Amino acid sequence: MSTHTEHQAPQGREPLDVNDPRLSRFEIMQEGARRDDIEIVHYEPQVVPGTKAERRLTRLVASMFLLTGLAATAFLVIYIWWPWKWEAGRGGDKYYTPLLGLTLGLALLGIGFGILTWGKKLLPKEVSIQDRHDQPGSPEDRKITGETMLFLADEMGVRRRPLLGISLLAGLAPVGAVAAAPLVGGLISNPHKNNQMFTTGFAPAEGKRIRLVREDGRPIRPADVSAGGQLTVFPGIEEGVSNKHADSPTLLIHLREDDAQASREANSRVGHGDYMWGNYAAFSKICTHAGCPASLYEQQTNRLLCPCHQSQFLITDNARPVFGPASRRLPQLPIEVDEEGFFVAKSDYTETIGPDFWERP
Repeated sequence: MSTHTEHQAPQGREPLDVNDPRLSRFEIMQEGARRDDIEIVHYEPQVVPGTKAERRLTRLVASMFLLTGLAATAFLVIYIWWPWKWEAGRGGDKYYTPLLGLTLGLALLGIGFGILTWGKKLLPKEVSIQDRHDQPGSPEDRKITGETMLFLADEMGVRRRPLLGISLLAGLAPVGAVAAAPLVGGLISNPHKNNQMFTTGFAPAEGKRIRLVREDGRPIRPADVSAGGQLTVFPGIEEGVSNKHADSPTLLIHLREDDAQASREANSRVGHGDYMWGNYAAFSKICTHAGCPASLYEQQTNRLLCPCHQSQFLITDNARPVFGPASRRLPQLPIEVDEEGFFVAKSDYTETIGPDFWERP
């Protein structure tokens, strides 16, 4: 005896045996709907199979999917290969970002309108009435569900309209690749080439140490910063104060005697025993969390605050993060005073500036 007898068909109708081979897929689906208290009251194809109208709509939907594929492919080409060496405001480079937005927008519009047209114009119209049904499904229910899904796949016409399936695949494959574009682009454009991720404006040029200068370019002597004071400094090179060296702003701090002693001891623990000059220490101002300028220095606690996300760094302990989302200390710049009495960087930073990334030296 079939287990489906526990189901009661509406309006006194006897449930059908869904294992009866004489039933069509639609009849099984309809029976399943009845058992879930769903009554299909109207089901009508919108276009007659094999007609010119169906072929025209199929070509329209396929063209939208192909447009999606072309636009997504163009996005990948622009993102990864053009321009190979980007410079702000240089010729056609200024169209880089707009073209990325245009191609990605076309890809999303194409897939959206394609699916909408497919559903609105090619799929049959259906009107059903459904009651709430929260009981667990039986094996028969699962069979019905499976047959229903296959029936819907048939109704979508993928088998009968192979152009739609092929065009959908051709359109979605590049869209999927777009999601991986940042990773692919990062691998192709080597971020480690010429140590571009690890070099700042303080890197010695032709063996010459770089001076620490004010925003107006004047070099700095130790007497220019009083005990407990601090000063933002930049590399004393051409355009060292400009955005060309946006990773170079540094905070030069004149620590009080006791604080300086604590800082020297902390430096010694991490192998930075010669990074300070006297009671002076210099740390990067680029927050290691999100790259904001960490520039609010509190003398009493020796904490440096990043105002963006409230990360705090303890200067007397190698600028270790003691509060907020930052998890890595601020890099320290090794400094000394040259023969003319001005501060210079003994070398470039020895740690990565700013936010951490997936591969560190």
